[in-house]
Amino acid sequence: MKLHLAVVAAAAAAALLLPASAEAQAPKKGGILKFAVSAEPPDYDCHKNTSFAFIHPVRPHYSTLLKFDDKKYPAVVGDLAQSWQVSPDNLAFTFKLKPNVKFHDGSALTSADVKASYERIVNPPPGVISIRRASYADIGAIETPDPLTVVFKLKTANAGMLAQFASPWDCIYSAAKLKQDPKFPEKNILGTGPFKFAGHTAGSHWIGERFADYFEPGKPYLDGFRAVFIGGAAMVNALQAGEVLVEFRGQSPANRDKLKAALGDKITVVETPWVCNLVVGFNTEKKPFNDARVRKALSLAIDRWQGSQALSKIALVRDVGGVLRPGYELAAKESELMQLPGFGKDIKKSRDEAKKLLKDAGVPDLKFKLTNRNVPMPYTPVGVFLIDQWRQIGLNVEHAQLETKLYQAALSGGNYEAGLDFNCDYMDEPNILLIKYVSADKSSVNYGRYKDAKLDELYEKQMRATDVKERYRLIREFEKHALEQAYTIPTIWWHRIIVYWKQLKGWELMPSHYVGQDLAAVWLDQ
Repeated sequence: MKLHLAVVAAAAAAALLLPASAEAQAPKKGGILKFAVSAEPPDYDCHKNTSFAFIHPVRPHYSTLLKFDDKKYPAVVGDLAQSWQVSPDNLAFTFKLKPNVKFHDGSALTSADVKASYERIVNPPPGVISIRRASYADIGAIETPDPLTVVFKLKTANAGMLAQFASPWDCIYSAAKLKQDPKFPEKNILGTGPFKFAGHTAGSHWIGERFADYFEPGKPYLDGFRAVFIGGAAMVNALQAGEVLVEFRGQSPANRDKLKAALGDKITVVETPWVCNLVVGFNTEKKPFNDARVRKALSLAIDRWQGSQALSKIALVRDVGGVLRPGYELAAKESELMQLPGFGKDIKKSRDEAKKLLKDAGVPDLKFKLTNRNVPMPYTPVGVFLIDQWRQIGLNVEHAQLETKLYQAALSGGNYEAGLDFNCDYMDEPNILLIKYVSADKSSVNYGRYKDAKLDELYEKQMRATDVKERYRLIREFEKHALEQAYTIPTIWWHRIIVYWKQLKGWELMPSHYVGQDLAAVWLDQ
């Protein structure tokens, strides 16, 4: 067996190499971190949520088996796990848990809690929503030979499984609470994370307080945090005034430049490509979106290449890509991408084809509503851009922007025609990012309500492929079919820009706004 030990020894060795000046930056204890969140979580359950609006205020209350190394992403380190072993056939994952971990009510965490939490993800009880159920379908059994050991037995090998145990969405809940009520986490917070839940005032703020019995010695450094629900210009003004020190999701180029001009060397600006993409999903249960010609036409009408250049100046989007983030080793190369519908650079040719397809489908003057989210960045500018693109082929499109809870309810409930959806996650991994495109009976995040056996088969094949070249080939075949059918079409991939006051320390930028948000290592230099 291959043994993965917690990185304590490596961290100690690295500490010996730090310059003497590093002592001046030793973390300071105390203080309340105030940060902005531009939307509000619809409920409190990690296993059913998908948005930053949930992760940023809620993740500090919870722990996961593994987590991503802030400084060496996408390497993983132990969170609740002290060590882990993977069997040579990749069919058994054995985790040894850290001892003396406590929930915020003082009860001890054991392997039973890990088992109950993952069983809830893999086989959710009636009424419980598990968004990522399909990602864990390979788990056949979960065993707990002792209170500090949990063993996951897979039905078949899955090369991406280890990293999935670092998912920030896989919060570990109390088995006792789940037994009393499987829906307990929807309205209650009880975790083992660095901060206890101290209050949520709807429409205003969320408060976390330092958990004195947190299992990482000396952490967290903060006394607490206050997440302020504020967005748009008001958020930028609050950041400029120092009323909040950061917004962890991302700023537009214009807001970055405004803040730099106003605050100068008082702030730090960091940027990275982003594992996040806005996609347009079509409700295939509503005519004429059950017709592939209509869906494909709407994709062909979008000039992504010119759009990316214009939008990157005003919004937090930048790169043109297909179903995977451009630049990732398994993503399509530009030359391959240009052969796919909607990604050619001859926009006149594409739009002529789009008009013909709509005429053939009997809807040359199609009118419909685009359901969008009322989060200004980047939903509003991308929504406006799309409507302009469709108007250039003679279509009349209404733009309906809804508050996050209503928006998610509209998409998941099928109460929309076309919707601007997001496909973002915590790492570049096809097993995770392609879930958006597989059949609705296999994916809780497929809001198009369609079934496509070919996509399902190709998804399974790429997941099992151990040869990188073969997996690349299968993903290209998956991508071609997905974009020909155009149930869900990518627009432009995001670019993450974070602006924060320099007294904020211990936080590291990563290409996902879902990871690195437990705040355990964050401190204030004040």
